[in-house]
Amino acid sequence: MLYGYMAYFDTPEALLSALRALKKEGYRRLEALTPNPVEGIEEVLGGDGRIPWVAFFLGVLGAGLGLFLQVYTTLDYPHNAGGKPLLGWPAFIPVTFELTILTITVGIFLYLLYINGLPLAAHPAVRAPRYVEVLLDRYGVFLYATDPRFDPEATRALLQALGAEVEEVRRD
Repeated sequence: MLYGYMAYFDTPEALLSALRALKKEGYRRLEALTPNPVEGIEEVLGGDGRIPWVAFFLGVLGAGLGLFLQVYTTLDYPHNAGGKPLLGWPAFIPVTFELTILTITVGIFLYLLYINGLPLAAHPAVRAPRYVEVLLDRYGVFLYATDPRFDPEATRALLQALGAEVEEVRRD
């Protein structure tokens, strides 16, 4: 079964040009593999704009949960300590803050595992026979066969037209 195509480029400029062309053609499930950081690759590939919103909603959930637990226990088990008001809101701030931060960190950690497909024993690109070249001195693009725009012949022809050496990556 076909995992996708691994395309090799000699320069980072060729890689960026190919990524722009692939994005323009509508490919979304692709990854760039480089031996060193390439300036401008984040702008071409784009980021996940959902992460700040997920963190915000997790924070609201954590703060709400922290306040709910404290108010519920205070009202369900009232305890008059030194004549202080039953719902002493300043006393709730540390626990609420801690639960907010804990919910955000654990939630974002799990969300990042999910969106990155982790834990993954081995990335499919590692199965490419010449994968080691992208670790040393070449630049690569791994294009998943699960991309909606993926067509074996048309995608291979496009990658070759962009100046890449293309090889298939298959499951055993």
